[in-house]
Amino acid sequence: MFHIAICDDEIEELDKAEHILEIYRKQHKTCDFSVQRFTDAEEMLQKIQKKEYVPDLLFMDIYLPDRLGIDVVKELRGMGNGCRIIFATTSTEYALEAFRVNADQYFVKPIMEKELFPVLDKLFEKVGREQKKCLSLQNGSRIHKVSLQDIVFCEAQKKSQNIYLADGGQLQVRMTMTKIYDLLAGSPEFVKVGISYIINLEHVDSLNTRELQMDNGETIYLPRGSYHPLRESYFGYYCEEGL
Repeated sequence: MFHIAICDDEIEELDKAEHILEIYRKQHKTCDFSVQRFTDAEEMLQKIQKKEYVPDLLFMDIYLPDRLGIDVVKELRGMGNGCRIIFATTSTEYALEAFRVNADQYFVKPIMEKELFPVLDKLFEKVGREQKKCLSLQNGSRIHKVSLQDIVFCEAQKKSQNIYLADGGQLQVRMTMTKIYDLLAGSPEFVKVGISYIINLEHVDSLNTRELQMDNGETIYLPRGSYHPLRESYFGYYCEEGL
C-alpha cells in the first residue's frame, strides 16, 4: 500500500485533491493507497518526526498561513525523509526552488486529471520499486522504514520478533515470524534457519555445522538438521549472484 499525504490549509483544496485521487483509484483498481489530510504542516511534521506516519507521496501547497511549503519540505528532507513530492499551488513563483528540494512535480491549480494521472503512474511505479527494497515496520506508535540490506537477521522472541540491524541497532516488532518471512519472500538473500531465525545471507561471515557468524558480531547456533539446507542456500545464492 502507498501512503499519500495532502497538506493544504484550505479544506476546499483538500477535498478537491482527495476527489481527484478517488477518480484515479477507480480507474486503477490494482493501485492500493491511503490518503491522510493535513491542514497544519507542523502537525504533519511532528507525526513524521516521531515516525507515527511515513508518507510515500506528499501533495504540498506552497502558500501556508505561517510558512512556505518549500520550507516545510526542507525540514522534511532534513529529517532524512525522501518521500515523493508534488507541489500544487496558485503560482509558478517557487517552481525553481521546488526542484531544489527534489520535488517530483510542480502543478499550478487547478490540477487536471490528464496532467496528474500520468505523473501518478510514474511515481507509483518508482515507489513500488523502492518499497520492494524496504520494510515498513511498526514498533509501538512508531513506524520504521528499514532498508532490506540493513537487516542482518530476525530472531523470534515469543509473540514478538527482534530484528538486528547492520548499524548495531535492534527493532522489536509484534509480528509473527511467518508474516515477516512473507514480506521478505521476494528477496533471495533471506532464508529461514529453523523456526526461530531468518538470516540475510549478505551478512554471513562464516558458517560451520554448529554455528553461523554474522558480520555484526552475533553468533547463531544452528538447530539440528539445519546446516545442510542452509549450506545449499548459501552457495546457491552466491553462485546465482556470480552468473
